Amino acid sequence: MGGVSTAQAQQPGPDVGMPSLQELRIAPNLQVHENIDDNEITSFLIGDTMESDEDGLVKLSGNAEVRRIDSVVKGDYIDYQRSTGQVRVRGNGLVMRDASIVTGPEINYNINSETGEVNDPNFWLGASGGAGKAVKADILSRNHMRLETVTYSGCPCPDPSWFIKSSRVDLLFDENEGTARNGVLYFKGVPILYSPFLTFPIRKERKSGLLVPTYGTSTSGGLEFSLPYYFNIAPNYDATITPRYMAKRGMQLGGEFRYLGSRYSGQLAGTYLDNDQEADRNRWYYSWQHGHNLGGGLSASFDIRRVSDDDYFRDFSSLGLNEATNTYLPSSAGLNWSGYKYFNASLYAYTYQTLQDRSANYLAPQYDKLPELYVRGARYNWGGFDVQSENYATRFRMPFYKGDIDRYNVYKDQRIAPNGSRFSSYTTVAYPVVRAGWYVTPKVGLHLSQYSTDWYANQLPQFSGRPQTQSRVLPIMSVDSGMTFERETRLFGNDSIQTLEPRLYYLRVPYRDQSQIPVFDTYYADFNFAQAFDENIFSGGWDRIADADQLTLGLTTRWLDAESGFERLSLSAAQRIYFRDQLVTLNPSDRKRTNTKSDYLVGVNAALTDTLDVRFDAQYNPDSNDRNRMTAGFRWEPKRLAMLAASYRYQRDPAQVAVPEVRELPGYLDNSKEQVSFTGQWPITSKVYALGRYDYSLQEKRNTQSIFGLEYKGDCCWVGRVVMQRYAVSREDVNTALFFQLELSGLGSLGTDPMRLLSERIAGYRTITPPIPEKTTFERYE
Repeated sequence: MGGVSTAQAQQPGPDVGMPSLQELRIAPNLQVHENIDDNEITSFLIGDTMESDEDGLVKLSGNAEVRRIDSVVKGDYIDYQRSTGQVRVRGNGLVMRDASIVTGPEINYNINSETGEVNDPNFWLGASGGAGKAVKADILSRNHMRLETVTYSGCPCPDPSWFIKSSRVDLLFDENEGTARNGVLYFKGVPILYSPFLTFPIRKERKSGLLVPTYGTSTSGGLEFSLPYYFNIAPNYDATITPRYMAKRGMQLGGEFRYLGSRYSGQLAGTYLDNDQEADRNRWYYSWQHGHNLGGGLSASFDIRRVSDDDYFRDFSSLGLNEATNTYLPSSAGLNWSGYKYFNASLYAYTYQTLQDRSANYLAPQYDKLPELYVRGARYNWGGFDVQSENYATRFRMPFYKGDIDRYNVYKDQRIAPNGSRFSSYTTVAYPVVRAGWYVTPKVGLHLSQYSTDWYANQLPQFSGRPQTQSRVLPIMSVDSGMTFERETRLFGNDSIQTLEPRLYYLRVPYRDQSQIPVFDTYYADFNFAQAFDENIFSGGWDRIADADQLTLGLTTRWLDAESGFERLSLSAAQRIYFRDQLVTLNPSDRKRTNTKSDYLVGVNAALTDTLDVRFDAQYNPDSNDRNRMTAGFRWEPKRLAMLAASYRYQRDPAQVAVPEVRELPGYLDNSKEQVSFTGQWPITSKVYALGRYDYSLQEKRNTQSIFGLEYKGDCCWVGRVVMQRYAVSREDVNTALFFQLELSGLGSLGTDPMRLLSERIAGYRTITPPIPEKTTFERYE
């Protein structure tokens, strides 16, 4: 069953003067013996006194035991028949198999056939940790035990807070299935759930059957109730069907199917609601994700997602903002290849379903890519050089506008943008020189682009006269350099190491007129510490490459704990210096930069104590005294299950940053974002905990999300939760949802599970109930 590590001394040979030790051997873990013939298993008899007769009957008394490698029988008195394996136990009887134990005052059991019966048994299931008692137990086989008039609980406490009563329970160990007839769930002695037929897993493995029902209420759906059913089709296939009743909308049917093969995997999911009572139409959603290894470095995958209408997620999302604020629903399909050491490639098609908010301005769709070919080659430290080449060939298609005339003042099926193809190649050669305390990396690159555009000038007259085919060649040159200085110092009374890390980044890109080139998937990049040392102020597909003759200066200093190396404080600052005015803009109407210095970037991160962290980042314009971006916050966690945090975020409308005068134009809508957030989890008493989050938009002057909840930690094996959430689903509409949950450790949860919502929306949230460790076969090993 087990072993220990040993070191054996070799016997000295004729030429060996001193003995040497062999290497230590790794001992095997405890293992279950398999493929043993029952007829060849030896039985061991133990007792204070032992008597036998000529018929093979052995009588044991006083600490009597009959042992085999696969089971143990104990009792005060045992009659054991050698020829048949029949065992009769009187007084403190016990049968143990696979760490499962059945005890009773009298046991009749056949140790060979592993069948028998026990009156007034108590039982403990080793794999699940569940325990209970019954009026009678019939051990029908090694796989099947039947219990009559049963009380069962998975709570490992002397006085369980919950238990199930059933007239009959059948336990099928090989199938990992327990079946209860006329089961009633009691909590604190009060019946709260009845089921005429209830199945549950014996071990923590999958099995078919009904899952825990969920219930709650929301503004959009009213009272809700769902009852999932799980199908354990095969070890590598399963499915879940979920009927969901919503008082305001009707009955929705949802489903999920998952599959796993040796070279592929995936899942399908979807919902369907026939004739939504609120919207008066059919509502549906489906998704299918699949990945397939084709061999030879070739793989295929696709991810398809679609909904019936713009408002689907706003109406049916009941777990927060993640789904309710979806605007673009992506789908993709393609091939990947990585069969060579220095090269990889992919061929993909991308489409997007744009979900409009009827209370907001028209949201322009994204371009579909049908398809996009990508080839990348890279080799590093090739004679000291790093060489990299990225190449794309993409066909862009803009969907037609689909909607009503009155809503956005455009016609249905109207073309809103040109289509076209883009071929681009960017190859760079860098020579990093890295030494102790400093580095210099010169880099040169060549960007090649060709566009073939269908302007549709008869439908889009603003593009009239633009050439159908265009090319662009741009060299890009840069030098990145930095140093690191260190000194010993003290911070907050502790020994520390302070670093000083200056960085200089020079970029040179010549000017090319790009005003006639279409903009397919390019936009202004956010100016931050990473982008300040980047090659382009535009992000995405590089439809615009900004001319540049600039130097970026950065300085960072850190204080590190001398013993652990933990970063206690860091201060960072960066700014660009421009040696010429900007000529390339995303749109012809955008204002060109003429100033010689960029905004300041500053950042502070500090662990003031082991429990208190603060941070601050800002982008500040020294000419206009405007803050274009700012984030600040703190997090205090003095102990487990006690946390308070607050944050502030501001981002100026990019249109204002590019053209400050845009604020004076009639009809201008300020898209700046300014928000404060508060989150926390705090013990009110030793058993009651409060938690919540509050988000307020200073720009819109309204609450965008609020969560408040209470958790009660019961004395043993249970937790009660109530969580209320209110969140904005559009500029005008909000949804309010109320969740209830009774968590019974060892059984599961009753009610809508808000745990995913809490962990996603309250950063740092921790459950107040640590999981019960899973039992093993050797948990009750003798």
